Amino acid sequence: MIRSRTEKLAACAVFVALAMILSYVESLVPYFFAVPGMKLGLTNLVVVYALYLFGNKEAFIINIVRIILVGFMFGHAFSIVYSMAGGILSFVVMYFLKKTNGFSVMGVSMAGGVFHNVGQILVAALVLKSFSISWYLPPLMISGLITGFLIGIISNETMKRTVKLFREKK
Repeated sequence: MIRSRTEKLAACAVFVALAMILSYVESLVPYFFAVPGMKLGLTNLVVVYALYLFGNKEAFIINIVRIILVGFMFGHAFSIVYSMAGGILSFVVMYFLKKTNGFSVMGVSMAGGVFHNVGQILVAALVLKSFSISWYLPPLMISGLITGFLIGIISNETMKRTVKLFREKK
């Protein structure tokens, strides 16, 4: 794929920047969903793509860096905590599912979407010191499945069309 560490570092920086742009674009989308907090998860596109293109370590670093930077630029301390919990849990699940080779990109992305919401609900339950917030989980899980599927399709199609760009450098 990418030959040198410098090329990989530069590509990872571009992916972090892309994730930040997608996060900003997503913040411009008006919320018209029935359940507050539902998001498209556009930045997960970058994480899924990086997971398959670069590997686990690089995708994890891209995920963490983008959460911190986006949190400081467009959010606040609690948004970083919620995003970090969801992002890390989502990444861990996607990592293990990808490692099994038993799931498609769409399946891995769908699981990522669901577990991102699970991580955020767990943090909310800790903050509230109550699991009464768990009623919110089923609608968020359904939205995670739907948006994860869409992100998986886009990731898969993007990989098919762009992977040659990275492999031709050999």
